[in-house]
Amino acid sequence: MAELTTVARPYAEAIFGAAVDAKDVAGFGGKLASLGAIASNPQMASLVGNPNVSAVEKGRLMASLAGGDVPSALENAVLLLIGNGKASLLPFIAEHFQRLQREHDGVVKATITSAFPMSDADKSGLVDVLSKKYGKRVEASVVVDESLIGGARVQVGDEVVHASVRDTLNKMAQALVQ
Repeated sequence: MAELTTVARPYAEAIFGAAVDAKDVAGFGGKLASLGAIASNPQMASLVGNPNVSAVEKGRLMASLAGGDVPSALENAVLLLIGNGKASLLPFIAEHFQRLQREHDGVVKATITSAFPMSDADKSGLVDVLSKKYGKRVEASVVVDESLIGGARVQVGDEVVHASVRDTLNKMAQALVQ
C-alpha cells in the first residue's frame, strides 16, 4: 500500500494545485472523494478494466455516479488515469488530497484512544488543549480501548502522547528490568 500511496502523491498534488488555482479546494475534494469511492467498487473496477468501453465513456459514467458537475481539470485527470490503467489509484489520490486540504485549511487530525467513553465536554476540553498546542483547528475522533486500563493516548500525525495507565505500567516495568 505504501507503494500505491507514493505513486498517487504526485497526482494528488497536481489536482490540489488545480483546485487552488480554481479557488475550489472543497469542491474538488468532495468530488475526488466520491470518485475514489466509486473507483474502489469492484464492479466499477471491472468496467474500468474492460477494453471494449472507451476511457471517455468510463469517465462520463464515473462523473455521473459522482453527481455530475466534475471540474474539468479533475475530469481530465480522471481520464488520464483511466487511459493509463491507473484508475485504481483514485482512492489513494483522494486520501492524499484530503491531507493536503487539511494542511491548507489549517486543520490537524487527532485520534484519541481512551480507556472509557469520553463525554462531549471532556473531548471538547482535550480538543481545545490540542488546538492551542498545535495552533490549528483539531478534528478529533475517539476510539475506546479498554486494555488501556485508564487514561488516554492521543495521536496527532506522527506524534503520540502516552497518558494511559497501561503505558505508565509498561514504562515502570521497563525501568525495573534495566
